[in-house]
Amino acid sequence: MARLMCIMGESGSGKTTSLRTLPPETTCIIDCDKKGLSWRGWRKQYSAEAKNYMQTDECAKVQAALVKIAKSRPEVKVIVVDTIGSLMVADEMRRSKEKGYDKWVDLAVCIWNLIDAACPLRDDLTVVFTAHVQTERDDSGFTFSRIKTSGRKLDKIVLESKFPIVLLAKCMDGEYVFETHANQSTAKTPLGLFDGDTIPNDLNAVISALDKYETEE
Repeated sequence: MARLMCIMGESGSGKTTSLRTLPPETTCIIDCDKKGLSWRGWRKQYSAEAKNYMQTDECAKVQAALVKIAKSRPEVKVIVVDTIGSLMVADEMRRSKEKGYDKWVDLAVCIWNLIDAACPLRDDLTVVFTAHVQTERDDSGFTFSRIKTSGRKLDKIVLESKFPIVLLAKCMDGEYVFETHANQSTAKTPLGLFDGDTIPNDLNAVISALDKYETEE
């Protein structure tokens, strides 16, 4: 069973930038935003020619790529899908002229199946999904952030339930960090994985900490 995690955050909060520390030789990035990566020199690290980077906003193609990489690329240890929000919006735009409830059910099924398909992939694989957040405010001023979804069906499903790790990317006092525990959000990590409420914006360090956590008794 593959390890799944989600990094959620507002646009510009450091979700994609956190990928900069991953080793390109063992990482594949599926760029659903089709915007490229966000650090200097990324084109020398990731490309279609290097077989570690692809662009698509079609859910079926992303799912097929996950399965293919898992089966035929044993050297790949991390696959990143950046972002599931773009998959949802692209599907919604392609079907913008369709009316009725069915298209929202289809969208929910597509996203659910994609995440579900990543679960049974090989044990030594980590699949990282990035997502935008939706922050809601009630009449008393209380705010709560969660994964942003398209359609009420996905709201009811609660995508966070599919991930044992959900990190909230934030910029605090000019420093980009991950929030590790629920603090008016759906952020969560396994008990004892991290001591602090925030950690550096470094995805490779997160995976290394998880490796150590899972091997210790």
